[in-house]
Amino acid sequence: QVQLVESGGGSVQAGDSLRLSCAASGRTSRRYAMGWFRQAPGKEREFVAAISWSGISTYYTNSVKGRFTISRDNAENKVYLQMNSLKAEDTAVYYCAAGSESTGARGYDYWGQGTQVTVSS
Repeated sequence: QVQLVESGGGSVQAGDSLRLSCAASGRTSRRYAMGWFRQAPGKEREFVAAISWSGISTYYTNSVKGRFTISRDNAENKVYLQMNSLKAEDTAVYYCAAGSESTGARGYDYWGQGTQVTVSS
C-alpha cells in the first residue's frame, strides 16, 4: 500500500503561481510512476501531468504545456507540480496518483485525497 497526501493548494488570481506537493509513504520502494489529475465541478477527472520513476520522462495534457512542470524527489518520496500563469479554467481539485507510467486514470493504483486550487479571473 502507498499513502499519498497532497498539499499546496489555495486561492489565487489569474496569472499567479502555485506549487503542489505530494508526499508518499508506505510501500515506496516500488518504482511507481506518478501523476497529477484534476476534477472540476461537474466534470470528469482529467489527466494533467505524469512523470516516470526515473524522472526522465514527463507527460502533460495540452492545456498545461509550457505552464506546468512536474518533478519528483525520490529520496524524499515527493512529487511536485509547479503551476505558473494560472487561469480560471485551472480551477479544480488536484489529485496525486501512483502507478504505471500512464496518462490514463486506470493506470494508477493509489490516489491522494486531493487539494483544491481556485483561480479567480
